[in-house]
Amino acid sequence: MKKLLNNPADAVADSLAGFALAHADLVDVHRDPVYVSRKDGAVNGKVGLVSGGGSGHEPLHAGFVGDGMLDAAVPGAVFTSPTPDQILPALQAADGGAGVLAIVKNYTGDVLNFETAVELAEAEDLQVESVLVNDDVAVEDSLYTAGRRGVAGTLAVEKIAGAAAARGADLAAVADVARKVVANVRSMGVALAACTVPHSGRPSFDLADDEIEIGIGIHGEPGRHRVPMASADEITQALLDPVADDLTLVPGDRVLLFVNGMGGSPLSELYVVYGRARRLLEGRGVTVSRSLVGSYVTSLEMQGASITVLRLDDELEALWDAPVHTAALRW
Repeated sequence: MKKLLNNPADAVADSLAGFALAHADLVDVHRDPVYVSRKDGAVNGKVGLVSGGGSGHEPLHAGFVGDGMLDAAVPGAVFTSPTPDQILPALQAADGGAGVLAIVKNYTGDVLNFETAVELAEAEDLQVESVLVNDDVAVEDSLYTAGRRGVAGTLAVEKIAGAAAARGADLAAVADVARKVVANVRSMGVALAACTVPHSGRPSFDLADDEIEIGIGIHGEPGRHRVPMASADEITQALLDPVADDLTLVPGDRVLLFVNGMGGSPLSELYVVYGRARRLLEGRGVTVSRSLVGSYVTSLEMQGASITVLRLDDELEALWDAPVHTAALRW
């Protein structure tokens, strides 16, 4: 294992320390318990947004704390859910008096720990709504989930719900628009090579040099099937077709196309995937009106990519376009 680390046990703490210094104008990083909040604190009268999960998916979630997106994020250990004692103070820090929305990826640990923290927050008279993100079409159930996993579509939920909150929508309305995104977003990924979790020191799964895993999860969970290495166009179609079919896209639909890197594939390759995915969508009569390409929901240094498609309407498109200013996403 070759990584830019000191003690593998300190990987998350050391990374957060550097993140705090690099983005001191945007965030505060709290050490005990560990969570990240907006530098200026909760915005009075605005619905707060909180998300979190295991580390190793950077910039998700801490990189999306700031204006127009999250008010707090809770990083666990690598590929491990944060604990309720971390999540509760993050919920409290995000409360500006209008309630808090918790955005939770559908992994068993995240779901259980966020549920516990929300119950504790409600016992202290904090109004909290929760939204479950389950955009991965690859697997219905796995060792990590009951139902579909939450993957790169989480970014769209956080961005659009964050914009609704910034515009002054109340908690029920922010939760409704977040659920609308969940209902209209689907993703699927591929791994060309595994990642190595720092404390284990070895790849999280084995792939032969001539194999790829279609439908991989962001923690290295198994996908739909393992197949021989193929061309970029063939791999892209293997990802895009199930996503488009599951969304039941029809001619005249317009979408956001998001090609996400898993951490170890260069941007040049992601644009190859994007070009093929866009042509496939246009061949279905679907208009790609918004695009995002880059490594935003990663799996350490895993080689591979995921494709996310979000069906848009006027409301979702306007909220996607709304201003955002975070460490990792801004316009």
